[in-house]
Amino acid sequence: MKVLVVGGGGREHAIARALSRSSGTILFSLMARKNPGIAALATDILLERETNVPSVVKYATTRGVDYVVIGPEAPLDAGVVDHLEKEGIPCIGPVYAAARLETDKAFCREMMSRYGISGCPLYRVFQNSQDAEEFIRSYDGDLAIKPIGLTGGKGVRIMGEHLDRDGAVGYVRSLGGKVVLEERLIGEEFTLQAFVDGKHIIPMPLVQDHKRAYEGDLGPNTGGMGSYSMADHSLPFVTRDDREKAEAIMRDAVLAMKQAGFPYRGILYGQFMNTSAGPVVIEFNARFGDPEAMNVLSLLESDFATIVEKMVTGNLSPSDVRFAAKATVCKYLVPEGYPDTPQAGQEVRVRDSGKAILYYANIEEREGKLYSLTSRTLAFVGIGDTLGEAEQVAEEAASSVQGNVRHRRDIGTREMLEKKVARMKELR
Repeated sequence: MKVLVVGGGGREHAIARALSRSSGTILFSLMARKNPGIAALATDILLERETNVPSVVKYATTRGVDYVVIGPEAPLDAGVVDHLEKEGIPCIGPVYAAARLETDKAFCREMMSRYGISGCPLYRVFQNSQDAEEFIRSYDGDLAIKPIGLTGGKGVRIMGEHLDRDGAVGYVRSLGGKVVLEERLIGEEFTLQAFVDGKHIIPMPLVQDHKRAYEGDLGPNTGGMGSYSMADHSLPFVTRDDREKAEAIMRDAVLAMKQAGFPYRGILYGQFMNTSAGPVVIEFNARFGDPEAMNVLSLLESDFATIVEKMVTGNLSPSDVRFAAKATVCKYLVPEGYPDTPQAGQEVRVRDSGKAILYYANIEEREGKLYSLTSRTLAFVGIGDTLGEAEQVAEEAASSVQGNVRHRRDIGTREMLEKKVARMKELR
């Protein structure tokens, strides 16, 4: 079976690695910049922008691929799935209309309201600065400010965390007023990802991502500095009832898309805030998370290529998907100065990774040496029977890297987890 993976980051390296473990799978890759990890696994690669739809379609057809797995959100927004499927090539990734669950924040909230899907916060959609600014100045409390379109996971600003009221007004003005303004949610975030075949959703282990740049969850938002999952596939601050509610929200979203005429096939990612009243949807994403893909796919025991086939035919069942009962910790290394002033072009020396799994991301290989670029460089995933064991494996590997890079040492530690558990107990 020939499978093309579109995208060249750490998430796509995890996808490629999972597929490469499927017997009989021939891997192809299309990515904007050469990822050394993916290149080592692929039979053939094309260096091209993932949003260049004609090039993606031409490459897939000339190589005779059977399936395409879309990694990032930008090609979904460009409609690459629509064009590939017109050529008879099925994709793991929703068509443009269905991908609006992620790519259009206004569409997502209005869809949730229209179909009565629970977990929708109070929100207002604005298309001009004047109305949005007036609302911010008159609102009694803090708001989450979300650009309507894609921002690479870095566009959301929270009043009381990132901005004061005047700063919020200025930010909305810089966006031209095309924003969704939502009530600020208080609680602990968690990620629930699921395989979706158009009708059924098969949930994956829960993961918690850490978006803040610095230890202690401080500093600006990033694409994600690391993440962890527990051996029981849940999180200690998420009850069984919380998880069941989150899964029901995901099922209702898939059903609503089908009823609206946009059947959803691919990976559905629910980012939830676990509040005192239960899980509320922060956002949906139409693909694997990065870094969360590295956590769950590192645990996948089932044949990923078979999962892809069954998603396409619409008959995926829980028995087709099995994850190891292990804990994971993922730690990203990033250039010094990231995310605001990343110092790129520095040599990065990877020593002994030990038991950790190494995933390459935004890194360049020249004459056998590795060099940092402007975004997240590489990641290590530790796996263990306990979170502590997994964290130790990931930390030892991350700490062994030499170069002008840094990572968050606190991700996956007992101290960080205890703070989150205590916070939820206080809220409830």
